[in-house]
Amino acid sequence: MILETPEEFLAALPPMRSLAGLDLGTATIGVAVSDTFWSVATPLETIRRKKFSADAAALVNILQARQIGGVVLGLPRNMDGSEGPRCQSTRAFARNLDRLDSFDMPVTFWDERLSTVAAERALLEADTSRKRRAEVIDHVAAGYILQGVLDRIRVLRAGEGTV
Repeated sequence: MILETPEEFLAALPPMRSLAGLDLGTATIGVAVSDTFWSVATPLETIRRKKFSADAAALVNILQARQIGGVVLGLPRNMDGSEGPRCQSTRAFARNLDRLDSFDMPVTFWDERLSTVAAERALLEADTSRKRRAEVIDHVAAGYILQGVLDRIRVLRAGEGTV
């Protein structure tokens, strides 16, 4: 089930299940996961993209192995906030994933503008080599995307009196 707002996503999430964040690129998919309390996002791995069926199988394996309860896809909006071809591609990926028999969890989107820039900056500050940055940038960016949703969930839950 694809949900457009963090509020709808939060309402659909099963309790005490980790979440996954995805940074969809044309050549790779960065994957990050949260703890079961939805506090901290941790970069996990980068999947080299092939075709949708292979990409989806690799993702579903990760999601099932980690008992993930929901997925956040980074939505690559233009800097003016509009949606272009990359957003359409991300939404199509979500629809295709949602249609799979092996996939049954809520999906939402999070504005990923500048997430890769933030990830790159953090890796530079950590004095990460250029080669290593290239290897990890996508799943570090997925961590930034997921952390944005986790922070929003924390605010929503605080408003309900649940911290």
